[in-house]
Amino acid sequence: MAGVEIELDRVCRRYRSGGSSIAAVDDVSARFTAGTMTAVVGASGSGKSTLLHLIGGVDVPDSGAVRVGGQDITALRQKELVRYRRTVGFVFQQYHLLPVLTALDNVLAPVMPYRTDFDKVARARELLDAVGLAGRERSLPSQLSGGQQQRVAIARALINEPALLLADEPTGNLDSSAGTDVLDLLVRLQSGRGMTVLIATHEQHVAARCDRLLRLRDGRVIDDLEVPRDADADAESTLARAPELRP
Repeated sequence: MAGVEIELDRVCRRYRSGGSSIAAVDDVSARFTAGTMTAVVGASGSGKSTLLHLIGGVDVPDSGAVRVGGQDITALRQKELVRYRRTVGFVFQQYHLLPVLTALDNVLAPVMPYRTDFDKVARARELLDAVGLAGRERSLPSQLSGGQQQRVAIARALINEPALLLADEPTGNLDSSAGTDVLDLLVRLQSGRGMTVLIATHEQHVAARCDRLLRLRDGRVIDDLEVPRDADADAESTLARAPELRP
């Protein structure tokens, strides 16, 4: 599996709140190299989630272009956009697992209505094994810890073998130990599968594990830094230039 390049060209997204207009994403231009892992950071309300939603085709910009793998997704019709979203993996802070379905069925849920050229059940089992949940296929979400539920959500995001994975605060609801385990898993999966990964986060230790840090404030890019992922001291020095991520 190869990752995809992402290009944002003067992307803007505004929302109406009362009688005023708020810029969630304000004239953002950036390029993300295929197969890299980027932390999109900033305070609450800085535009992190909106940016991921625009790249994932969940939302559409008011102006500008979003290109993924050379395709301008802002020019897609609704049916084409639905097909595009099926090629993207999404992981959220809230796990969004269906409580009445087992772990295996939750992983299968995105592909159940569609014909595929692979054995759905076999792949779902392989993914649960890959995220460390072999033997828990029949467990309901209520029988799993928060970290285990997030692992199921990650397996579900990978069922279509996406070239792009978007993770919105994936460790935000976890304690430090479970959060570290999930982060280790994401790093290992990204490295092994070659996906392009964007993680929206406000946590320094998450950003320090990425290749790049894109910092937003009030919808604008104010920092774009390369992070030496394999050298913790250097990574911490780099992140010290991003005050909003200091502990």
